[in-house]
Amino acid sequence: MIDNVKIINSEILSDNWYTLKKITYQYSLKDGTIQTQDREAYDRGNGAVILLYNKEQQTVILTRQFRLPTYINGNESGLLIEACAGLLDKDNAEDCIKRETEEETGYKITEVRKIFEAYMSPGSVTEILHFFIAAYTKEMKIHEGGGLAHEQENIEVLEISVDQAMAMVENGEIKDAKTIMLLQYVKLHQIV
Repeated sequence: MIDNVKIINSEILSDNWYTLKKITYQYSLKDGTIQTQDREAYDRGNGAVILLYNKEQQTVILTRQFRLPTYINGNESGLLIEACAGLLDKDNAEDCIKRETEEETGYKITEVRKIFEAYMSPGSVTEILHFFIAAYTKEMKIHEGGGLAHEQENIEVLEISVDQAMAMVENGEIKDAKTIMLLQYVKLHQIV
């Protein structure tokens, strides 16, 4: 930790699904002035996300599912098109994303490539997201996917061309930041 931050108080505001805390801290400015500030931080754990791609077919695998926060913020259907993702729970990022890929998409992958990590909403959420890509083939499909019933997942698996996916970003059909970042990565690096 850095010397110019001192945590004064940490109060749990909610511990229902994940943990929301109100943190009071002192922060030393460059001129030596010490400010006391209050912020709320939502800790939902760290996560991983992956974009499956098929170079020969020029396709990617995405998912579509209902996301309540988007619905209450103006997404009329609440459905969001995304890259496959999940929380690490107690796994390392690579094991997590392999498990999530199989659960959500039905593809069993063995080789993944980590490309970077990013804070997705650092003003209020503690999560670091680990970004992966992996090649897929039809032979890797072992079941229909769709997520786990006991986790109340209802996920539709989409196989679309990377060009169609990029057009969907441009026209607003794809609004998920992690998905946009992965699509731009594979296009920029000419992976697909």
